[in-house]
Amino acid sequence: MFENEQNFIADKISQYLKANQFPEMDIRWSWIPFNGQWGISTSFFQIAAKSFGNEKGNVGQRASEIAQGAVSFIGKAEGFSKIEAVNGYLNLYFSPADYSQRVVDEVLSAGDDFGKSNRLGKRVMVEFSQPNTHKAFHVGHLRSAFLGDVLARIFEAAGYDVVRANYPGDMGLHVIKWLWNYLKYHEGERPEKDITRWMGAMYAEACRRLEENPDLESEVRALYTRWDQKDPEVVECWKETREWSLVGFKEMYEKLNIKFDRYYFNSMFEEPGKKMVDDLIERGIAQDERPQNGAVIVKLDEKLGLKEEKYRVVVVLRSDSTALYATEDLALARQKFLDYPDLEKSYYVVDVRQSLHFQQIFKTLEIAGYDWATKCEHVSYELVNLPGNVVMASREGTVVLLEDLLREATARALEVVKEKNPDLSEESQLQVAEAVGIGAIKFPMFSRESGKIVTFDWESALDFNGQAAPYIQYAYVRANSILKKFNAALPGSTNPGGNLSESEIALIDLIARMPGEIQKAARELKPLTVCNLAYELAKAFNDFYVQCPVLIAEEPVRNARIRLVAAAKQAIANSLALLGITAPQAM
Repeated sequence: MFENEQNFIADKISQYLKANQFPEMDIRWSWIPFNGQWGISTSFFQIAAKSFGNEKGNVGQRASEIAQGAVSFIGKAEGFSKIEAVNGYLNLYFSPADYSQRVVDEVLSAGDDFGKSNRLGKRVMVEFSQPNTHKAFHVGHLRSAFLGDVLARIFEAAGYDVVRANYPGDMGLHVIKWLWNYLKYHEGERPEKDITRWMGAMYAEACRRLEENPDLESEVRALYTRWDQKDPEVVECWKETREWSLVGFKEMYEKLNIKFDRYYFNSMFEEPGKKMVDDLIERGIAQDERPQNGAVIVKLDEKLGLKEEKYRVVVVLRSDSTALYATEDLALARQKFLDYPDLEKSYYVVDVRQSLHFQQIFKTLEIAGYDWATKCEHVSYELVNLPGNVVMASREGTVVLLEDLLREATARALEVVKEKNPDLSEESQLQVAEAVGIGAIKFPMFSRESGKIVTFDWESALDFNGQAAPYIQYAYVRANSILKKFNAALPGSTNPGGNLSESEIALIDLIARMPGEIQKAARELKPLTVCNLAYELAKAFNDFYVQCPVLIAEEPVRNARIRLVAAAKQAIANSLALLGITAPQAM
C-alpha cells in the first residue's frame, strides 16, 4: 500500500545520497504508531556508520544531518501531509482523512486479492498431513493438516509459488497386519461408506487378533516375506486397498477445503533410500556394522567434530538390511529437489516428537554434500488434547475419528444457527452450521503458538463472543447485514473529512496493517499472526458497529462509513480465507 509514494521518496533519498557522495542504502520503511496521524519512517543510522569508513565519528549526529539534508532535498511530496527529520529518522505523515480514503479504496479495488503481494518468482514446498493408509483418519492428524494448509495459504498470499505435498505412509508393518487380516478373514469385502472408519476398524481388529493369539505373528511375517518378494497377489491387494484409503482421505480433505499438488508415498523410497545408504557407506560417511549383527549408522557428532552430544547417531538401515523412516526420508528429500530444482525451501510440517529425526536427516544430507540440504526445514508443532484427556491408539481402535468430530461440530453449531436464524431454510441452516462447525475446529489449531499443546473444548471453540472462529464469522455476517439494509450500489470514493472517531481509526489501522502482517506470518512461519489479525479485525469492527451509526449518519459521513463497512467485510473475509475458514452469509 502506498508503494508509489514510498518509491518516489526512496528515489529522492537515493538521489540525495549520490549527490552528497554518501554510500548507497537499502531503504526500509516501518509504520509509525498512530498519534493523530498515520506515518512511515526510515532510519539513517546504518548509512551514517558506513560513511565514516574506518574512522571514528558521532553516528547519531551524522544520521541526524543526513535526515535533515534529505528532508530539504525532497521538499514537498504529493500524498504526504508532513515530512520531518527527527533524531536520525525521516518521518512521513498522511492526513487521516486522505489515508482513510486511500485504504478503503484500495481494499474495495483489490477485493479478494487485498493483502496479497506481487509474485516473487520464488517456490516453496509445504509437506503436511502424512496420514497412514490402512488406518483411520483421526483427530491426531488435524494439527498437521490445518497448520500445513494455512502455511501454504500464507506463503501464496505473501507472493510465493507453493507446492502442497502429502507423504502418506502406505507401507510398513501396520499395512502388512491389515492385509493379513483382510486376506485371512475378510477377502472380497469392500467398504460401502465411511471408508476411513472401516479401514481403521480392520486394523484394530488385526491387532486384537494378534494380541489374543501371538502364534499368528508367523503368518504376518510370512506375508511380509511375500511382499518383499513382490508376490503379485499381495501387491495387487495392497494397491486396491491403498486406493480405498486414499479415496477416504480425499473425502476428508474436500470437507476441510484442503488440497494437494503432489503426493509422495513411503513405498516409493525404500529402494532409492537403500542406494543412498550404499553411497554413504562407500564414501565413508556411514558405518556398516551389519557383519557384526549391527545396523548401518552415521555418527553425526563425530563426523562434525562436536565434543558435546547434539545430533547423536542416526541409524539409516537395519541390521537385516530393511529400510527405516530415515532410509526413506533421505531419498524423499533428494526427490523433492530433483522434481523442483528451484525450491527456496522445503518445509516438513510434522509434530515436535520428530525434531531430532529431522535434524539428523538434514545434517546427514549436508555432510553428504547436497547443497540443498540447508533448504530443508522442520516446522514442528505440539499435539492436541481432547476433552477428558482422551488417549488415542489406532491399534486399540480408541481413536476419535475426524468425521465424528466434524459431525458433532456441525450438530452443535446447528443448534445455535437455528436459534439465531429460524427463518432460514433447513438446507441453508445446515450449510451455515457446517461452515461454523469446521471453523470452530480449525481456529484453535493455530490460535496458539505451534510449540504449545492445544487443549480443545467445545465451549471456547463455539464461542460467539470470544476469540473463536464463530465470533469472527459473525462480525462478517453483521457487516454483510448492514450492506443488505443499505440496499444500493456502494457510493464512489469518499473522503470522510477530518472527524474520524477512535473506533474508525482503529478499524482502518488494522485493515491497513493486513499486507504487512501476512508478510510477517510468512517470514516467521506463524499462522498465529493471521489468527490474531482476524480476531482483532472482528473486534474492531464490532466496536465500530456499536459506536458509529452508519445508515442514519448524515452525508458525506454515511457514504464514507458504508464504504468502510464494505472494506471491513472484505478484510475479515480475506483473513478467514487465509485460515481456510468460510465466511458465511448468515448465522
